[in-house]
Amino acid sequence: MSCSSCSTGKDGQPKGCKNNGTCGTDGCNKLTVFDWLSNMSLPNGERPFDFVEVRFKNSRKEFFQNTENLSLSIGDIVATQAQSGHDIGMVTLTGELVRVQMKRKKESFTDVEAPKVYRKASQKDIDIWQKCRDREDEIKKRAREIAIILKLQMKISDVEFQGDGSKATFYYTADERVDFRQLIKDMAKAFGIRIEMRQIGYRQEAQRLGGIGSCGRELCCSTWLTDFRSVSTSAARYQQLSLNPQKLAGQCGKLKCCLNYELDVYVDALKDFPAQDTKLFTEKGLAFCQKTDIFKEMLWFSYKDNPANWHVLSKDQVNEIIEKNKKKEKVASLEMYAMEIVVEEKVVFENVVGQDSLTRFDKPKGAGNNNKNENRNRNRNKNKNKNRNRNQKDA
Repeated sequence: MSCSSCSTGKDGQPKGCKNNGTCGTDGCNKLTVFDWLSNMSLPNGERPFDFVEVRFKNSRKEFFQNTENLSLSIGDIVATQAQSGHDIGMVTLTGELVRVQMKRKKESFTDVEAPKVYRKASQKDIDIWQKCRDREDEIKKRAREIAIILKLQMKISDVEFQGDGSKATFYYTADERVDFRQLIKDMAKAFGIRIEMRQIGYRQEAQRLGGIGSCGRELCCSTWLTDFRSVSTSAARYQQLSLNPQKLAGQCGKLKCCLNYELDVYVDALKDFPAQDTKLFTEKGLAFCQKTDIFKEMLWFSYKDNPANWHVLSKDQVNEIIEKNKKKEKVASLEMYAMEIVVEEKVVFENVVGQDSLTRFDKPKGAGNNNKNENRNRNRNKNKNKNRNRNQKDA
């Protein structure tokens, strides 16, 4: 997902448009909806839907009414209504799909007081907008310094300017309630603009900033994920994952959203699966469950007196033993039901095109000296044989 401005340069270095997802070509936008109705014409007498979807910095999207009947298409830069002044954004969706999106997000399209689109942005509007966006990094750094001086327990993660440059919204995260009244006064005096503070969660912060996850791909929340569902440690337990906070936590410090992706499959598979704390009563002794493999439908049991020796049983066999135990019947032993697992040998490396052996550096120390000694002995033997042949010819 990238636009022409983000492509690689002649020297192999990435150019980087530095627009943070609001490129003019709309090629690297996050959470963009594909307009599959764009090539279809409206029936006779039908007027196009008069709302458009406009996106601002990062993933913030709002719906605006096109009261002026402007001819708008995806990628147009427009001036929209704000609480005071106007804002600049990019049109990301038009037509009937906007109606669908508004129903999905429970937005009313019959509201008379809905915000409106003023006009298509002029070059002067775009210049002011770009100038304000170029100041964001500098202002964010200065705002963090002011917060540190005031000893406020908060982190300013992002800054978003209004399109006309009259107001800036500072997004911050904090564990506790923060009194930032003095901070607003100092920042308004330093920057000469109206200040709005908006607290966000740690997941929203990761969504706005983006990054690369432990899987090597871009964060789901900053690319395609539109909502945040609660993630609990039970999701990791169902999937038999190690409850290690360092492995289960994402860049936001919370549990990874991807723990929910395969959870339903595991829950369905465990419906008719014996519980992890299942005990089997046999004539040989009491057996406990040590390990389970959900997809292969196998369980490993060991006797209480011999926990090191595991016996593998299928799910149906375990259920059969459980039913007998409920009837107060004991099976003879686990060995009667134990399955033999055939382990297939996998070829780790096969030299098919004449590559060097992967174990060529695994020789013990001194092996090279032994090879040198063997070569010297061979050469000496060859010289001795040559001298003997010469002496026999001379005789």
